[in-house]
Amino acid sequence: MRKLFGIILLFCVANTSHAQEVVPAEKFEEPNPDYRYDTDFLPVDFHLKKREELRNKLPEGGVAVLFSAPIKIRSNDVEYTYKQDPNFYYLTGLNESNAILFVFKNPVKMDGEMVREVIFVQDRNADVERWNGKRFGPDGVEKIFRIEATYKGAMLYELINDLSIFSEVWVRYPEGLVNNPFDQTDLFDLVTHTKQLTDSLPEEKIKQKKLSSALAAMREIKTPEEIDLLSKAINITCMAHEELMKQMNPEITEYQAQAIVEYVFRMNGAEYPGFPSIIGSGENSCTLHYTTNRKPLKAGELIVCDIGAEYRGYTADVTRTIPANGVYSKEQAVIYNIVLEAQEAGIRECKVGNAFYATNIAASTVISQRLIELGIIQSPAELKRYLIHGVSHYLGLDVHDAGTYGEFQPNTVITVEPGIYIPSGSPCDPKWWGIGVRIEDDILITETEPVNLSDCVPRTIEEIETLMNRK
Repeated sequence: MRKLFGIILLFCVANTSHAQEVVPAEKFEEPNPDYRYDTDFLPVDFHLKKREELRNKLPEGGVAVLFSAPIKIRSNDVEYTYKQDPNFYYLTGLNESNAILFVFKNPVKMDGEMVREVIFVQDRNADVERWNGKRFGPDGVEKIFRIEATYKGAMLYELINDLSIFSEVWVRYPEGLVNNPFDQTDLFDLVTHTKQLTDSLPEEKIKQKKLSSALAAMREIKTPEEIDLLSKAINITCMAHEELMKQMNPEITEYQAQAIVEYVFRMNGAEYPGFPSIIGSGENSCTLHYTTNRKPLKAGELIVCDIGAEYRGYTADVTRTIPANGVYSKEQAVIYNIVLEAQEAGIRECKVGNAFYATNIAASTVISQRLIELGIIQSPAELKRYLIHGVSHYLGLDVHDAGTYGEFQPNTVITVEPGIYIPSGSPCDPKWWGIGVRIEDDILITETEPVNLSDCVPRTIEEIETLMNRK
């Protein structure tokens, strides 16, 4: 890390009361071991280019301020598994908390050098690292992630004392912060200090929406490296679906089905599920985000399996609806094939220049027409009773990823996931009650035809029944 001589242009008064005494750690020589074990992270150049892209979107004299995600407490002193803020990860590659990044439109003289960015991170601490694993520290962040200026968090108070010199401050503050009273450089304190600075600025200088919009437009269009990681997550998810189809039987429970899925995730290198796995059978198939997953399965029921492996931060989202006993009933097959027809109509609309909601219109039109033919509804206005969600969303670092919701762009990945959900008591023939079907695939929009990245798992009734009944 650069030796500090002070900062010119930015800010003079040092607040040494915030400094935390840190127990020295061994000299940084190699990357954090967790980073070293795997070799297919996004390349450092990816993050460099994304910071430059954000810089180009800033107005003259502007600055963007981004925070790492907060650590969240599950109960007492037990934390949830840490998940980095997607925007922060997108720009830095760093997967540690208690950090803040500044991206300047114009170079700022800092420590005798003109820099275009600065990051404040946790310092090394041997005692803490013995409990929680090694940190990168300022030296490691500079060496591995090549951010121009890197300092320990305590230096924020000394170096950043005035944001009024910037024409605009693009910032969005994280929520759900927990204050560690024993650490004056945790995210709570970094945010508090920065917020005090922005609170003194005219309201027109603070541009939260501009930051969100700029990053949404950037993240909507995926690079080849991102598509590769997404494809790995999707392939693992397809493997999990196939394994569940092979092992499915009406003697197991929803949570055992979930265990099969998430075992395959882990065995194939996925770090986490990208979202809580949805394994809804019988009446639970009609609840969109059912995640209790405790019900015993029964022969004759359908199971909606909506799952996604997360790989290097990128998550898949693939849904199949399968019969517990390996065979669809006549009524189940009718509803399933309507959903499949609707999905295929939606996928055909995944072309550059089409409006984002074209998939929704196409799929909804098919479902509406078919349900009228069956007498389940009498007019298109009734469709919302049985299709209660949109058909598409962006996919990437978030399962519902950032995007502009404008016209489709090349190298965008979206889902196409129509469904029909007919809970018991619905105003239709009872033979349809309890049938819930959703089919979801992950679609890459290209300059030519859409590519179904998740076509590696069976989708038609014939394919699914053949796989489930194979000895």
